[in-house]
Amino acid sequence: MSYRFDCADPAARGRGIERAAVQIQDGRLVVLPTEAVYGIACDPFHGSALDALAEARRAPGGPLPPVLVPRTRSLDGLAADLPEGCRELAEAFWPGRLTLLCRPRPVLEHYATEGTVGLRMPLHPVALALLRRTGPLAVTGACRRGRPPRRDCDGAQDEFAETAILYLDAGPTGGGEVSTVVDVTGPRPKVLRSGAVTVRQLREVAPLIDGPETEQ
Repeated sequence: MSYRFDCADPAARGRGIERAAVQIQDGRLVVLPTEAVYGIACDPFHGSALDALAEARRAPGGPLPPVLVPRTRSLDGLAADLPEGCRELAEAFWPGRLTLLCRPRPVLEHYATEGTVGLRMPLHPVALALLRRTGPLAVTGACRRGRPPRRDCDGAQDEFAETAILYLDAGPTGGGEVSTVVDVTGPRPKVLRSGAVTVRQLREVAPLIDGPETEQ
């Protein structure tokens, strides 16, 4: 059975966050809003939950999704060998549309894809409220593999009609540009994907960052 909570109602939102936290603890799935699209989330430390996430999206064997975190200091607990400028980037652009591709600490080594894991702190009050109850979450788009992202809860629920999932409905999301991805596994941060945070903005914080010179 699926449950859906209207997060526009403060009482329903509180109940939804608490129920969602229990779902996550039990290794089950939750659909939640982020600033751009709806995501489907699970506990990244729970192997059967990751299997359920892949099955729901019909994406077995695909790359593992980014891990969303509740606060900037989560970076030090999950990522190792951070280069100069990395923490400053997190402090400047988290919460927001910046994903840092990191080398994991041992606690996340099981989760790494080719030795790296993407970390991000989302800019959405409902997502942050849940993350502060659960800790880090593996989150990817609330849609089947190969389908367009969903920007409202109705669309997300249509994607997973046959799966028992809890839904946190916060109305339509803002859409907009994808997150900028910065690789912080080397001696200097390097832009891998341009997005909402521009190279110019990044260099105001970390002047030594490598990025496309054509994008300022």
